[in-house]
Parts: sequence; structure tokens; C-alpha cells
Amino acid sequence: MNLLPRTAEEFSSADYWERFFRKRGDKAFEWYGDYNSLCGVLHKYIKPREKVLVLGCGNSELSEQLYDVGYRNQVNIDISETVISHMIQRNAERRPDLTFQRVDATQTGFESASFQAALDKGTLDAMASEEEGALARRMLEEVGRVLSVGGRYVCVSLAQEHVVQLAVRCFADAGWAIRIHCLSKQEDQGSDAPSFGLPVFILVCTKFRQPPPFPVLEMCQGEDGAPSRLKSVPELLAAVKECQAYALLRQKLRGGVDSASSPTLTLCHTPTGRPRYTLTVQDCPPSAKVPRANHFAIFIVPQGRESDWLYSSPEGRSQLASSANFRRLVIVAMHRDQEYADMQAVQSELSPMVMDLAPPAMPANQQVPFLSVGGDLGWREVRGRGVSGLTGEYSVEDVRGEDGHLYRRLVFMNNDQLVQSESRLRTSGTATSAHKKKNRKKTKASADHASRPAADSAQSVDRGFLCCAHHKVMVAGFAMLGMGSIANKELPVSVLVVGLGGGSLPQFVRDFVPHVQVEVVELDPEVLEVAQTWFGFETDDRLKVTLGDGLQHISTLESEGGQSYDVIIFDVDSKDPTLGMSCPPPAFVEMAVLERVRKLLTPRGVFMLNLVCRDSALRQAALADVRAVFPCVFSRSIEGEVNEVLLCSKGSAQEGEKLCGVPPTLQQAAKGLQGALSDNCKGKACGLHIDVVSELEKLRVS
Repeated sequence: MNLLPRTAEEFSSADYWERFFRKRGDKAFEWYGDYNSLCGVLHKYIKPREKVLVLGCGNSELSEQLYDVGYRNQVNIDISETVISHMIQRNAERRPDLTFQRVDATQTGFESASFQAALDKGTLDAMASEEEGALARRMLEEVGRVLSVGGRYVCVSLAQEHVVQLAVRCFADAGWAIRIHCLSKQEDQGSDAPSFGLPVFILVCTKFRQPPPFPVLEMCQGEDGAPSRLKSVPELLAAVKECQAYALLRQKLRGGVDSASSPTLTLCHTPTGRPRYTLTVQDCPPSAKVPRANHFAIFIVPQGRESDWLYSSPEGRSQLASSANFRRLVIVAMHRDQEYADMQAVQSELSPMVMDLAPPAMPANQQVPFLSVGGDLGWREVRGRGVSGLTGEYSVEDVRGEDGHLYRRLVFMNNDQLVQSESRLRTSGTATSAHKKKNRKKTKASADHASRPAADSAQSVDRGFLCCAHHKVMVAGFAMLGMGSIANKELPVSVLVVGLGGGSLPQFVRDFVPHVQVEVVELDPEVLEVAQTWFGFETDDRLKVTLGDGLQHISTLESEGGQSYDVIIFDVDSKDPTLGMSCPPPAFVEMAVLERVRKLLTPRGVFMLNLVCRDSALRQAALADVRAVFPCVFSRSIEGEVNEVLLCSKGSAQEGEKLCGVPPTLQQAAKGLQGALSDNCKGKACGLHIDVVSELEKLRVS
């Protein structure tokens, strides 16, 4: 028998509730839990001596049970004549002074300030549909009128977004104190009781004589949880959403997770409201051979490593779970700008939360190990923060890599799992070779204090080290110009790069490729400032930056004529993550743009494209357009990443086929380029870390 409303509008319909209670008969209907599950909070905020207005009492036993433990001064109201008649008859003998009245909660007719408490279990939820929000507001205004100073509105609710937002803003605007308790998800009360995937909340709104100088907004976990003060209504609403997200995820995980999916959850730091942990749940396929005892484990990702392929990509997390050999692995990433004492403290903080994410049928009292890489929390130091008008907030931070070296990264906070730019640092405090090898691949359930580099270590960017694998392929691609072209001092190499980032690629090309002139086009002036301030990027007469739109710049160059380049590089990311192609934006690989690029190349010219696309159809379309414009296209997939580098020759079809068909020619040019790079490195305060020949070995004709 389905007695729940079919539409939100029915919740506020008197006719609906008449039909509901006639069908229901004598059986009590307990929305969101019974007396036993709610009494801990109710007794805390409602005293037995107080006069209590019970809104929308229905045929719940809650009022009766409160009466039996001493709450004798109650006035129960409901819009349904049927339920009021039934409740009067049911309590006539045992509770003759328990009052029930057929009254509209939006206009009760009671005297102002005549109650010390108002109790609402599900009535606000029933009235606050999106279309009928005005009705609920009138009820809340009436509650505010009939409550005395110091009185409390205690509302048991699922706290759906439109409901809790309406109530919180209504009372916050009136200067009331608001505290919200998040209770554990209530188990089903019976076969015909509603099953909710959300936890139950109790809103406690206290009326002040004068509004306080600052909002009093608090959140509590459970009935006895210490209140956490929040600064604003949006922060309080966000805290409610976090509780709901956790409950929904927990409910989903009870039935197991498709190994192809990875549900995620963000846990926030209560005092600040900022993200503290991101949890990703990864299950092994049912067919995997997992030891019977290996049900569940927690893996702590070292700080600064959360963007590694192994932890940030679905493929990597699946591989990690298989290697760990547990039925379910919860992968935990720690957030920047948060302090973590040591591994033991992290484990203690996470234990109460993550145990709820255990797989179904896990034995009781099962020991759940915490795994890590070498038992180290890792290390990260935020060096600078700022806000770009185009991309939003960003962070510049130093981290220690798996190899023991220090790296500097640029991360845009709208996608904080993606490293926008990275450079390796040269420092006197760099780890020794022995430290680099220590526990490099070992995973264990242990904890050590995170070590920090010496504060006085002199640091500078190592310009000879390219962190991004696709940058190495692009540098190696200069061999396509031919060995003679690189060595010819009378024939300078002109390069146009669209997309600056931290500037490591154009800086490397300027520093090590002989006789080169580099022009960079960058849309965001803030990115140029970051590159110069934090990544050692320096402009001069051989390396210039033009601020502006890359597509417009190419269009202008092509229309004006008189300008050509030996190498044109697209290394620009998309600002819209919904497009399916994160690098470059799809507009950069449209046929008209590719034609302009081809016209801007010299006869020996090479077009280089960093392609990052998870949408297979979009990728195939982009490749088809590139092939249609350029007669010869080499491609190189980056191992462990989505990146794919395209090296495109402008030459005629016959020349392209010749180049593609004679790999030794390209290999010989690669050796010449390697020698030229090495010669240019001599006498400079950096080492060269690129093997051109090996970078080109995995090229294939696309």
C-alpha cells in the first residue's frame, strides 16, 4: 500500500491528509523516527514544564510518549479533522488533558508569545514544496509570533535543500540562533513506512529579544556532538549538504560499487569549512581473486602526490586497488592549506567516518588497515596564492616527489587534482640518492612524521629539466626540421607557442635550441606574472610574450601576411571542463584554424599539438581534421597519461610519405639535435635531462 504523496503539492493539501489518515486507520505513522530515536535531542531543548505547540501532530505516538514522561502541557494541532477526532478518542481515558485541536498552522489564533516551544516533525517538509514555499513561510512567521523570547522551534526534517534554506534564512534574517543536529540515518520503520536515503536533521531555532551582533549558526554531529560555529548561512547549508552526501554514499556502498565507477566524497574541516579530505571508493571486480580476509583498507595518498596518475585517474585507482588486493579500497587525499600532525593523527581523525564505507557483509570487528607509501604523509608547502580573472583562484606550491626531489607546481583550484605547470627545483637540501631509493614503491600500514626540507635551502628552478612528458616529446620533435636546419647558424629557428603555463617549455627551447627565436601567446596576464615570479621565466630579445587570445593572434598573423614560423606549438588548456576535450579547447582544432596554422609554417615547418581528450568520438574528429590539413602526422601517446602529442609536417604528400617512411632519417636528425642541445648546455648552471632519440622511438604514423 503506497500512502506517500505522488507530487510535492499534495503535501500541503488538506484533502490529501484526510484521505491518508482514513486509509491509515489506527496505525501510527512515524515520519523520520519514533520517540526513542529522537528523545535525546528533544529532551535537551524542550523542558517538561514548558508549554509546547506540536505542529501537524498527525497520528504519531510522539506526543503521547512525551506526555507519559512528564510533558503534560502540550497543544497538538493538525489540519485533518479525521486525525484530530481519532487522537482525541485514543487518549480520552489515559491522557484526558492531552489537547488536540483542528487548527491551521499558518493561522493558529493563539495569543502572541504564549508558547515556550514549538515541535514540528515533518510538517515543514510537507508544506515547503517548491511551489508552495509561501505557505511554509506563513507557518514559520506564525511560529515566530506565538513563541516567547527564549522559545525554541524544534523541527525534525530531512533538510532537503529548498526546505532547510527556507527555514534557516527565515530565522537567521529575524536574528534567531540556529543549531542543526545531524542524526544517523533512520532505519525503515516497517514495510509501508517511507524509506529515505538522507539522514534526519533536527533544527533548533531560538528566539532572541534583540538580534545578536553576529549570526549564531551551529552544526552538531549526532545528538551529543559538540556544536561547530559557522560564519554564514551558506556555510551552514553546505555543512548540511556534506552530511547528506555522506549518507547517500554510505547507502549506495551497502550494495557494492561497480568497479568501473569511483564514488567520491569530500570531508570538510569543521572550524574553517574548507575541504580537508577527499575520499574515493574503489572496488575490485567480482572476478578478482582477493584473499578472504582482505575485505577493506584505507589508502592515504601522500601530500603533493594526489595529482599522480595512480591516484587521480580512474585507470590508476583501479590499478592501485588491484595491487593492494583488497575487495574495497578507500583512497584518501589530503588537501592543501590544511595541517596534518602525523599519520596516526590522520588515522584517528578518519576512523569514525571511513568505517561506515565498509563493503557489504564485512565481518564485525574486522581489523581495517591504513596503507601508505613508505608510511610518510608526504610534504607540501604553499608558496603563494592568487586569483586570475579568467581561471579563478590558484595556488603555487612546493612538493617532494617520489624521487626525493622538490618540485614547484601551479594548480588552479577549480580543478585542484590537475597540475597546470611543474618545474623541478635545484636546492642544497635535495634528498640524497639513498633517500630517493628508500621505500620508493613500498606500501604499508605504518606512520611516520612528515619531514620538511631545511628552511634555508637555496632553491632555484632547474631549467634543464622538463617535468611534463609531452614537453620532452615536443622538444624532440624539433628533429623533424632536419639536422642541417638545427646546425645552420644562418637559418634561425622561429617558434610560436600558444599557452605559457609556468613557461618551462618556451624557456627550455630558448635556452638550449641553437639559434632560436621564441614568441609566446598567453591569454591570462596573471599566468605570466606567476611564471616570472615563481618559475624562473625570463623574457629577452630571443623570448617574447604577447598577451592576447591565441586564436585571434593566429588569425591576425595569417591575414596580415609576412610572418612565418618553423615550429608552431599548441599547449593550451580549456577553461570549460564540460567540453570533453581539456587540451586544447575544441576551437583550436577546427579546420579553419588548422589551415591558418599550415599557412603560417615555413616549408620545413612542424606543427605540434598537445591533445588531451577522453571523448573518443571528439578525439577521432580532431585527428581526422588534422590529417586532412597535414600530409604527415606522427603521434606519441604519453604512458600513464591521457596526453597525446601530434607532430605534423607541412611538406607535400610525397615529402611527408618519405619522412614517415624512412625512420633512420629522423633518428639521425634526432642525434644531431641531442648534440646541439648538449653543446648549448655547457657552462650553464643546470643539467640537461632529455634523451631525444628515445623520445622519438615510440612515435607512430597517425
